[in-house]
Amino acid sequence: MQATRSAVLVATATVIVSLLAACGSDPEPTAPAGAPAPAAQPTRTPTPAVPASVSADRLAGLRDRVVPPTGTGRLVVPPGSTPAPRRARTVPVRVEVEQGVHVDPAVFATFVTTTLNDPRSWGHDGSVGFARTAGDAPLQVVLASPATTDRFCAPLDTNAALSCRSGPRAVINAARWANGTPEYASDLTAYRRYVVNHEVGHWLGHDHVTCPGRGRPAPVMQQQTLGLDGCARNSWPAP
Repeated sequence: MQATRSAVLVATATVIVSLLAACGSDPEPTAPAGAPAPAAQPTRTPTPAVPASVSADRLAGLRDRVVPPTGTGRLVVPPGSTPAPRRARTVPVRVEVEQGVHVDPAVFATFVTTTLNDPRSWGHDGSVGFARTAGDAPLQVVLASPATTDRFCAPLDTNAALSCRSGPRAVINAARWANGTPEYASDLTAYRRYVVNHEVGHWLGHDHVTCPGRGRPAPVMQQQTLGLDGCARNSWPAP
């Protein structure tokens, strides 16, 4: 009788061990009925990158690349002033923007003065600096519609497409400001800096020059708007 009981106990123990092995030694805990589900974790949406062209347009004050052929004819002078860096000669400059060309005058003025006072611009040798003023100035940098550009630049033929220097004015065609040229399509900021430096260069007394050799940087006084003639694009007098 004792032997029979022992055999039964051994058999029962064997069955229990087998069942435990089949179920696994560490069963997953089961949440009690009615327990709240874990809170959902929010999915972070990455902030989309701002396209380079949009950033360039903001830097230039451009609100719309569609430029009307004519503006109102009224020139807006942004208030305030910007001192010139310490140079041998300081040139006061007034910045003006024609109403209706979809450009923020204050942002455009900042772009012009930072370009002209950049160490690669005309003051690279310490000879000249530019101080922006809202008052009278011997140099006026004017952003104008194609029709007004033609009027300011006459008798030069700018054909609603080019910029010019005329008397005290460095006149920048708003259509070029907005859209540049094919050679500068991938870097409109570089074109915009070029056209400011080029037209102010005329005011300083510099004439047009030609490409010095294929693959070399185009001089800033080369008419890069009309083509590079084998040179590499360049925005600066002293790159």
